[in-house]
Amino acid sequence: MDWKIELIHVPVSDVDRAKEFYVDKLGFNADHDVRVSPELRFVQLTPPGSACSIAIGEGLGATLAPGSLDVIQVVVADADAVLAELRAKGVDAQGVDDQAWGRFVTLADPDGNRWTLQQLPPRD
Repeated sequence: MDWKIELIHVPVSDVDRAKEFYVDKLGFNADHDVRVSPELRFVQLTPPGSACSIAIGEGLGATLAPGSLDVIQVVVADADAVLAELRAKGVDAQGVDDQAWGRFVTLADPDGNRWTLQQLPPRD
């Protein structure tokens, strides 16, 4: 049986600011933005080409403090191209860090949640 990761919660302090960053700066698709109740707002955003989305919002029951997530890693085709694109959009992205297991670019959202973008090494 296949298991597919569907959604990862990213804790943020300002939902509108985070949504703008992820959509306008990183190019994520805004799938849903629903105010379920006065205490609950659910925003689902999907990176281009990804089957897994992130959720930000209010009242989602998260226990992580905004800005404390530093474990999301995604694969990109070309680290140099993505670094240039992010910097052109005003994102403070760092890289390219060349390692035997890939080439890496890092960035943080407005709250400080850190992302690692990895270009996989050629496979034999």
